[in-house]
This record gives sequence, structure tokens and C-alpha cells, in this order.
Amino acid sequence: MLLWFVATSLVAMRWTFGDPAIDHRLIVAGALLPDVLHVASGGAPVMHSLALPAGGLIAVMLVTVGRRRARRRWLALPIGVFWHQLFDGAWLQSTLFWWPFGGDAADATFPLAARGIWLIAMMELAGLAGCWWIWRASAMVHSRTARTDFWRTGRLAYRSGPQYRRGAGGGNA
Repeated sequence: MLLWFVATSLVAMRWTFGDPAIDHRLIVAGALLPDVLHVASGGAPVMHSLALPAGGLIAVMLVTVGRRRARRRWLALPIGVFWHQLFDGAWLQSTLFWWPFGGDAADATFPLAARGIWLIAMMELAGLAGCWWIWRASAMVHSRTARTDFWRTGRLAYRSGPQYRRGAGGGNA
């Protein structure tokens, strides 16, 4: 699944943090990271456990001591991983989610593998709808400025200022 994690993480960021200055590209990268690492590692349980985002959060905090801007930027990555764990339902399998403290995760099922193809398809369609909503809510439909801001800085413009309205100085495209 791809669009499901992109949309749910971006929508969740919008409603919980409401911070347009956060690098949403790193939120998306973090939301996709556990599945990429899961496949690359051959299914290590840490990829869907609380250990991955908590470890990432600790690492960012340690590496960015005294560098507030870098910390603010890179905290988005483990936050995205937290969103993945939430919207993947990893927390439903306590031995997997709390690994290595919750017991042996050897018998745990990769969350995606536990779903049927129709459920996965419906989740991806919901993700597509969520991506469309984010695209429209962040003014990227009509504003080249908003699209450029996102690709350059990771910022989503959840506002309707004149630079993001159709035909205004942001340009149509």
C-alpha cells in the first residue's frame, strides 16, 4: 500500500499538529519507511514495532542537540513512522507492536499480509481520495506557488491567501 499511508499521515498531521511549516515530505517518507525496511530486511519484526519510531525519535534528538532547525525538520521522519504504525494497525498485534518487550514476534503476521485484496484495494481508494483532498485543501490544484513550495520545502499551504487563489500572482498551471 502506498496512497493509504501518504494520505492518512498527511491528513493526521493536518488535524493534530496543524503546522504548515513542517516538512511533509519527511512525514510521507516516514510513513512509507516501515514497509520498505520490512521488505529489505526480510521481515524483521522491529519494522512494525514501537521500537522503530521510538528509536528514530531518540536518534534525531541526540544527533540534533544544539541544532534547533535541524531537529524541527528531522523530527518529521519518526512522526511519519508513528503514523504508519497507527494506520497500519500494527498495535493490534501486541507481540509485534511491543517487540522486543512484548514477547516473541516470530508468529506475528505482517499487517498487510493479514488483509484481503479487496480491503487493500478499498484502503488504496480511500488513500487516493485523501491525497486528492490534501491536494485541494493545500491549494495545489490552482497554484503553481503552492506546488513549488511543497516540492522545495515540504510545506503545505493550508490557507487561502491571495497567492494561492486561482488567477492570483501564484500562477495557474
